[in-house]
Amino acid sequence: MPRPQWLANPWKQNPWFESVAVAQRRAKKRLPAPLYGALVAGSERGTTIDDNTAAFAELGFAPHVAGQRAERGMTTSLMGVPLALPVVISPCGVQAVHPDGEVAVARAVAARGTAMGLSNFASKSIEEVVEANPNTFFQMYWTGDRDTMIQRMERARTAGAKGLIATLDWSFSMGRDWGSPEIPEKVGIKTAIRFAPQVITKPRWMWEFGKTGYIPDLTAPNLAPPGGSAPTFFGAYYEWMTTPPPTWDDVEWMRKEWGGPFMLKGVCRVDDAQRAVDAGVTAISVSNHGGNNLDGTPATIRVLKPIADAIGDQIEITLDGGIRRGSDVVKALALGARAVLIGRAYLWGLAANGQAGVENVLDVLRSGIDSALLGLGLSSIDQLTPDHLVIPEGFHRALGTATREAR
Repeated sequence: MPRPQWLANPWKQNPWFESVAVAQRRAKKRLPAPLYGALVAGSERGTTIDDNTAAFAELGFAPHVAGQRAERGMTTSLMGVPLALPVVISPCGVQAVHPDGEVAVARAVAARGTAMGLSNFASKSIEEVVEANPNTFFQMYWTGDRDTMIQRMERARTAGAKGLIATLDWSFSMGRDWGSPEIPEKVGIKTAIRFAPQVITKPRWMWEFGKTGYIPDLTAPNLAPPGGSAPTFFGAYYEWMTTPPPTWDDVEWMRKEWGGPFMLKGVCRVDDAQRAVDAGVTAISVSNHGGNNLDGTPATIRVLKPIADAIGDQIEITLDGGIRRGSDVVKALALGARAVLIGRAYLWGLAANGQAGVENVLDVLRSGIDSALLGLGLSSIDQLTPDHLVIPEGFHRALGTATREAR
């Protein structure tokens, strides 16, 4: 491992952090309160977001005392893309926590040999991000008419996106018990004055943006029509609200129109997983949108094994929601995931230290995976099974176990 640069100057604060929890604390210290609030909030009373993380703590390991392997392998692949470790960046919207946003994330992910999901609500264009990391999946919501969606898919295909992620598990609940952070329509003089009391107390965050001359805004360049301007977040949200929800026929249409590797994100039920197989998808993400969809949905790690048992030999399965350490990744792989997607964890790293902070998060997860494999006496993530875990009775939640005939 290279010598940390901060050692050359012992008087400079160490930018390296040893856990995702430390990255979160640094992000909270660095970011204006509304921005940090947007990164941690879940819907309604927050039951699901809490369970996403708490459920991992209910699972244990039974380590060996001797006979461990000297080398441990973590390589895998997802939708045809080789991965140096089983951790992929989950697509997250406008990343105003750092002026380089998704481009910094893409560079970090490329440096660590894995893949990135780019949101269609991203603050950077698909062209910029693919240039920084060719192993990029483009994510789309079901918004707009079919011609509009075809245009967005064609742009992503032309830019070189390796796959498409269709996110359908999103309702953007405003009913948060702790209140939703204020999101401005545009960032202008009046907005700057109104937010000044909250921003001025975060000089390092202000300085990062100030020295680039870039003012964070909430536009979505990947939703811009050909020759047109990018809509604001609220413009995109209005488009989503006025688009009729998709059917399974629409999912199949989207998959066929894309014509390449296709992931359906948001699956929590066995019957939905089986319908995804019927629709011909390449992969699914077992997801509840990080606790930002329907509150009261079980933690994704609780619903993973019943889904993997039902369809794991037919398509690739990933999981997102609650991943904070390498041992969490190992638990998900043991219960049937091929890889995991991370969201808040890398955004905290980005806020704490830009590209290096994202690399730091990935290194923390890699180290935790390696430690767990070492303790379990395994030489590869491919050897993980449920038998390597201590699973309490009643842990799993088998939702929607109706047969195909009953459907």
